[in-house]
Amino acid sequence: MPATATALTRSTQEAINTLSPGDRRVLNENELAQRWGISPKTLQRWRCEGRGPKYLKLSKRVSYPLEGVFDFEHNALHVSTSERATA
Repeated sequence: MPATATALTRSTQEAINTLSPGDRRVLNENELAQRWGISPKTLQRWRCEGRGPKYLKLSKRVSYPLEGVFDFEHNALHVSTSERATA
């Protein structure tokens, strides 16, 4: 039985590793910071302040679901300095 569990774990890990970035459904803190050109510390501060996109916290690992990132980006769109873009 342990051989089966190991094989399943190995095949699951291989499947995860073969995903292209477009197939992933979450970004880690460093990936999102790089995408937006900000510091990971900024994302950490935003989480403490209740700002920024929704995030997922499993144990100590923080992930940002792509859907939440896209929603946050959409809501941050502006037409001019005085008004937000409408849908």
